[in-house]
Amino acid sequence: MTSVFPLAALLFDLDGTLVDTAPDLTAAANHMLRALGRATFDEATVAGWIGDGVPRLIKRALTGERFGEPDPALFAEAESLYGHYYASHVADRSVLYPHVRTTLATLQKRGFRLACVTNKAARFTDPLLVALELRPYFEVVLSGDSLARAKPDPLPLVVAADRLTVMREGAALVGDSGNDMRAAKAAGMRALAVSYGYNHGVDLLSLGATVITEDFGKLPDLVRFDEQFLLSKALP
Repeated sequence: MTSVFPLAALLFDLDGTLVDTAPDLTAAANHMLRALGRATFDEATVAGWIGDGVPRLIKRALTGERFGEPDPALFAEAESLYGHYYASHVADRSVLYPHVRTTLATLQKRGFRLACVTNKAARFTDPLLVALELRPYFEVVLSGDSLARAKPDPLPLVVAADRLTVMREGAALVGDSGNDMRAAKAAGMRALAVSYGYNHGVDLLSLGATVITEDFGKLPDLVRFDEQFLLSKALP
């Protein structure tokens, strides 16, 4: 029998967990590459670069290496080209994964405090959430440039829990990648993994996932709201 975890808050990754953004990220990368006179890539290749923020995705497109570092001047030009295009096409072909909207609505109605914690820059995060009508579900949204450090550092998760006035042990991160699992473990939170998305073939259980589900719609069956983890807003 599957365990049901008592929690007061759920923090959600964005790309690869709530939304399949690979089509628009690929279009932006290829627009950038064509403008630079370079060869383009297919969507499967670009999907393998997702998860560490747009700057790293751009560097991967320029170098063909996972952690390659292009010439700074080339990177600056590429980043400008990419950002200008993507900001205007952030939700052209990006789509919600199955059952995302109905599941978030169910969790919200049950009393869970919800946040979105992503490595995507805020100038892309906010328009995407608005375009796909997800913004009303989240009391807190933290992007990759909202704080001094992003996932896999635990800081965004810790700050999200604080802003939701929830104990860390009463919060869980729902994500699809190794960065998500590492961040949750470092923050002292449970990690609920989805098997789809952009996990690059990584064994998420070995990285600390409490459970893995292939269907976002099954999340309400894995958690129950427990108010004991709520903190008083009057606390310092």
